[in-house]
Amino acid sequence: MLLQSVWFFLWGLLWAVFFMTDGFDMGIGSLYPLLGKSERDKNMMIHAMGPMWDGNEVWLITAGGVTFAAFPLVYAVMFSSLYSALMLILFALILRGVSFEFRNKVESAAWKKVWDTCIFLGSFLPALLFGVAFGNIFQGIPFDGDGVYQGTLLTLLNPYGLLAGVLFVCLFVMHGALWLAIRTDGDLAERAARLAGKLWPVLTGVAVVFLVATFIFTSLYDNYLATPVLFLVPLVAVAGLVGIRYFLMQQAFFKAWFSSAATIVACTFFGVIGLFPSLFPSSIDTAFSLTAFNASSSPLTLQIMLIVVVLFIPVVLAYQIWAYKLFSGKVTDDDLAHEETY
Repeated sequence: MLLQSVWFFLWGLLWAVFFMTDGFDMGIGSLYPLLGKSERDKNMMIHAMGPMWDGNEVWLITAGGVTFAAFPLVYAVMFSSLYSALMLILFALILRGVSFEFRNKVESAAWKKVWDTCIFLGSFLPALLFGVAFGNIFQGIPFDGDGVYQGTLLTLLNPYGLLAGVLFVCLFVMHGALWLAIRTDGDLAERAARLAGKLWPVLTGVAVVFLVATFIFTSLYDNYLATPVLFLVPLVAVAGLVGIRYFLMQQAFFKAWFSSAATIVACTFFGVIGLFPSLFPSSIDTAFSLTAFNASSSPLTLQIMLIVVVLFIPVVLAYQIWAYKLFSGKVTDDDLAHEETY
């Protein structure tokens, strides 16, 4: 049971790291029509994401790979139940990556408008749909004892699922606005910082509503009520929100972004800890729910995978930290002259 619990924690950690890193990319893309007033602004926003955006998505692949290898039954039922939503996310992410490459290939306003729209949709839709997917997991998915999903795509678009989607969008847009304030300068950076200040009360309000709705529509609070010390996790999220506001007032944008990152990680673990030991709960009957204990791979598989993770994840983290440090400066007009820098 210890191995399964460790892998449950690692599963949640990988999703949290993905949301923390690629969250600002999706946030910047969602802000693209709002803050991209000129061609220079748009290029600055694209370059502010790079060259980290594709590296950030490594964590999505890793999270999916861990689900497949450590909890194969969960992978099978999850990807069949949420197939439509996950395929939409996949196509949107592919479309976003293609858009970065294609928009500057032809000097045509109409051409660029098409790909600019794709950048927005390829960022906003994943942000929304990841929230919808996890919101539905939190409240339970209607699948039977054979793992067959008893619903449609519209079944997932229920009030609580959509509320979780809105929360994810707000978190990522805030994260993206703060990243723009760090990585850009001039008017764009000032507008991004002002927008982050305006977004803060909206994000806080949505978060409060989500916490109340979670108590009504899910059983996530059961673990917290049984072990009150776990309430430290949502308190970290609250502290992160307060930190965002405080550091914005101080114009300490990196510290505000770090507070936003802590908020995203804490929000993810709020759901993961509330789910434990369930990974994919059934709303039809709890007996059908898939947990870390009834849906895991063999102990030998988990042991071998744990050795691999212990050896290689620190390498990936070190590389990504190095990349972030290397490209930590502000985007300049000289950078815009080199298309490959994003």
